[in-house]
This record gives sequence, structure tokens and C-alpha cells, in this order.
Amino acid sequence: MSNWIALIKKGNTSSATAALGNTGLAIIKAIAASISGSGTMFASAMHSVADAVNQGFVFIGSVLAERSPTRRFPTGFGRIINLFCMIAVIVVTIMAYETFLKGIKLLKHPEEATNFWLNFIVLLIAIVIDGSILLKAMKEIIKETRSDAKGFNIFYEAFRNANRASPPTRLVFYEDIVATLGAVFATVAIVFAAFTPFKAMDGIATILIACLMIGVAFKVGFDNMIGLIGVAAPKDVEDRIAGLIISDADVTDIGKLRIVQEGRRYHVEAYIELRNGLSLADATNIKLRLKDRLLTDSDISDVTLGIMDDNGVKTWVPSK
Repeated sequence: MSNWIALIKKGNTSSATAALGNTGLAIIKAIAASISGSGTMFASAMHSVADAVNQGFVFIGSVLAERSPTRRFPTGFGRIINLFCMIAVIVVTIMAYETFLKGIKLLKHPEEATNFWLNFIVLLIAIVIDGSILLKAMKEIIKETRSDAKGFNIFYEAFRNANRASPPTRLVFYEDIVATLGAVFATVAIVFAAFTPFKAMDGIATILIACLMIGVAFKVGFDNMIGLIGVAAPKDVEDRIAGLIISDADVTDIGKLRIVQEGRRYHVEAYIELRNGLSLADATNIKLRLKDRLLTDSDISDVTLGIMDDNGVKTWVPSK
């Protein structure tokens, strides 16, 4: 039991927070939609349901991904988070399809919405909550990618580094961009419906929300498909790890370096060239020392090092 509690504590906090927040929002929006008859509110409620289910799935996946390697699964369970994210993509796609059909129906047969102030207040609450979750996901991206951005730079750096964040954090980030924009669209739609004769805005906003959901499903699905196949580490991560290796006084070069991303962590395989004149025992001690140094990096889960003779030719050239 204590092991599971420890794993839960290591789970992705962004997805856990988002799951709880979107569960509350889905309930509030569903009640408001049933009272007012607003199609846009229904679409927004469906999106919150999809987000809550997805992010709950993803949190469970992030917990399972923290399990230690076993004899049967020697590289660990890091890629299981990609599988859970793919399940989340299926949920989003189904919800997007249902939302799109609702939007088409509203365009053909506009419905008269009531309780303007109820819808308006609920959507303002949604904008605040979804915006807060989005901001937390941005801060998580900054933390995971080791950026030193502060203040308003967080927004720019979060978008720039989103692809380098862990799969669950990316999912929360993309989904809550859609959730926040969806709440804004829905607010605009109910204002148009209440104060202008243009009743088609309800259906247009519903279709826009559905299209945003489809866009997120495609983006997240593509990213996690790559993750399931096995993807190389970003260049800056490769340079950082190579820098740790090459900085050792006994290492003269890196003959070969391969870093594969597993979930949010990296498996490192490298052949290193050592200075001439070392005994086998010395070379072994250096290899163990380097392995221990690399494993102190929280992003690295596994290290395999091989030793090569120094051939006098510089092989490793860091990127500029």
C-alpha cells in the first residue's frame, strides 16, 4: 500500500488538478445547459466531461509510468503514459463528433436559450478555472523543461517548449487552451443570442468548439504515437547529457550516444573514449562513476555505458 501511495505522489499534478477542476465544471455546465437550453453551454459541458475523463485517465497513467523496471519489463513503464494519452484522444474525438452534430443541428434549427445571467456567470467561472489550470500547466512546462522564464515570459516559453514537456503535461496544456477558448466562444455566443437577432451564433460557437477539440485530438494523438514508437531526446537534452559525460577529466570523446525518451524520462546509451594508459579496473571505476553522475539527473531513468579506446579523432561535436 505504501508503494502505491508513493507512486501516486509522483503522478502528474497538472492532470490531477485539471481532472478535479473539470469534473466540477462539467456538473455546473450540465445543470446550466439543462435549465437554459443553450446549445453552446451543452457543447462546453461535453468538452469539460471529455477533459475530466481524459485527465483522470492520464493521471492514472502517469502513476503507473512511475513503477520500477522489472525482469519482464527491463526498460520500465514510461511509455504507458503514451498509451493512456491515446485513450484520451479517442474520448476527445467521440466528444468532438457529438458536439459537431449538435452544432449542425443548432444551425438548422436555432433554439431559444433562457437564463442569460445563469449561463453568463457559469461561463465566467469556467474561464477563471480553466485559465488557472492552463497557467498551472504552463508553469509545469517551465519546470519540466528547466526554463528560467518568469513573469509574462512564461506564456511564450510554455508555447515554445510544449513539445519537450511530459505527455500528461502537454495534454493538459493543449486541452485547457481549447477549454479556455471554448468558454470565451460560448460567452460571446450567449451574448449574441441574448442581445442581437443573430441566433445562428450558438451553432457557430458549438462547431468552433468541436473543431478545436478535433485539433487537440490530432496534435496529442500524433505526439503520443511518436512516443509509443520511441523518439530521440531533443537536441538540448542530448547536449546537456553529453556535457555531463565529456566534462569528466578521464573522458576524451564520445564515440556514440543514443538517448531515447520513455514517457517523461530518458534512457541513455553511450560509448565513451577514455584517456590512454588506464587499467581495466580504472576504466571500470570511471564508467561506474559516470553512470552514478548521470543518474543524479532526475530526467534520466537508465544508463548503459560502453568503453572504447581513444582513436585520436574527435567524434562528438556539440550543437551550436
